[in-house]
Amino acid sequence: MTINALERLLSGTFADPDVAAMLSVPTRSVVIAESLAGAEADLVAPLALGRRVAVVADPRTQAVLGGRVADALAKIGSVSPIILSPEPHADMETTAMVRETARSVDALVAVGSGTINDLCKLAAAQLGKPYIVFGTAPSMNGYTSISAAITDNAVKKSLAAKAPVGVFLDLTVLAAAPKRMIRSGLGDSLCRTTAQADWLMAHLLFDQPYRSAPFALLAEDEADLFGSAAALVTGDLTAMRCLARTLVLSGFGMTICGGSHPASQGEHLISHYVDMMADETCPKTFHGEQIGVTTLTMAALQHRMLADQPPQLSATAIDRQSVIDHFGSERGEECWREFAPKRLDDGRAAQLNARLVRDWSGIRQEILAILRPVAELEATLMMANCPTTPEALGWPPDLYGNAVRHARELRGRYTFLDLAVDAGVL
Repeated sequence: MTINALERLLSGTFADPDVAAMLSVPTRSVVIAESLAGAEADLVAPLALGRRVAVVADPRTQAVLGGRVADALAKIGSVSPIILSPEPHADMETTAMVRETARSVDALVAVGSGTINDLCKLAAAQLGKPYIVFGTAPSMNGYTSISAAITDNAVKKSLAAKAPVGVFLDLTVLAAAPKRMIRSGLGDSLCRTTAQADWLMAHLLFDQPYRSAPFALLAEDEADLFGSAAALVTGDLTAMRCLARTLVLSGFGMTICGGSHPASQGEHLISHYVDMMADETCPKTFHGEQIGVTTLTMAALQHRMLADQPPQLSATAIDRQSVIDHFGSERGEECWREFAPKRLDDGRAAQLNARLVRDWSGIRQEILAILRPVAELEATLMMANCPTTPEALGWPPDLYGNAVRHARELRGRYTFLDLAVDAGVL
C-alpha cells in the first residue's frame, strides 16, 4: 500500500529535498478518520498532557464537537470548559482572556477552526503549556503551523506560537461544516502557487532564504484536490480527506520553515489589508474565501510581470509620511517599521536592474515552472461555487484597488506586489 506524504512525514521517512536529512515536525499525532466518535480519550491519553485540561470552544463548536470531547476527556482527567463568545475575535485581548483562564490547567484543547486554534496556540505558547486541537471545519491551513494570525493594535500579524501536540480531524464533522467554510479551505489551499512564486522571486532576486520542502509535501495531493473541488461541497469524504491532508501538510510546511513564508505572501497581504481597512458596511467573509479571490489577483499579476522582457525598477517612492497618511498614525507607524527596510534607493534599484537584465531568462522560467494558469485556478474555485471576484465578496472597487496598491506596505516581505509597484505597473 502506498504511504502518503503525511504518513511519511510523521514517521520521519520523508526526505528533505533541500538537505541530506529527513523532515521532522514537533506534532506527535495527526489522525484523520471518517469518524472519531468514542475514540477521543484513546487518542489523547498517549500524549500525556497532564490530569487537568481546558477545552476551549465557542457556542457553535461546543455544540458540534466540544461537548463530546469534554465528556470523553473527563474519563481520563479533569476538564475545565472555556466557552468563548459567539464569533470570537483572534486578537490580543481574547488571547489574554484564554491565557489567564487556563493558567491552572496542564494543557489546552482547542475545539474549532481558525480563530479558536490561533487563540489556543498563542495562549499555550505564552503559558509554556502543550495544546491539541480537534478541528470542526476544513476552513484554513493553520492547524499545524507555529504561527498565529492575531490582530494587535488594529494590525493583523503573524505571531510566533506553539505547534499542537496532536491534531484530530473527524471527516464526518468536517463534511457537515457550513459550505462556506469548506469553500474557504479550498481557497486557502489555492495560494500554494502564488505564495511559492513570491517567495522564490525574493530568493532569486535578493538571495533570501528559500525552501522547497513545504511544496514537496503538497505535490502529491494538489492535482487530486483541484480535480475533486466539486465533490467537497457534496459531503464526499474522499475529497474531504484530501483537503484535510492538504491543510495539515500546508501548516507543517510553515512549521518546518519556522514561519508563514510558504503559505502567506502577496495574496495574504491583500486580504489582510481588507481586514484592516474595510468598514462596517462590508459583509463578513471567511479568510479562505478572501484568499481564493486574492490568489486569482496575484496569479494574474505574476503572469503579467513574467513577460519576455525584464521589468525595470525605480527607487521606492513611498515615504513614512505617506504610509501614516494612508493607514493613520498608530497603524501607519507599525506598517512603516515593516515596510521601510525593503524600500529601494536609486543605487539598489540600479543593482537589481542589472541582475534582472543578466538573469531574467532563468528567473522567469524557474518561476513560471511552479505556477498554474489563472484560468485553472479560477475553474477550481468555480467548481465548488467559491467567490472569484471582489464584488462577489461584497468588497467595493475602491477598497480592493487600494488593497492591491497598498498591501505591500503591511509587511517586510518583497513580493510581486512590490515588484509591480517599483516597476511602475501598479
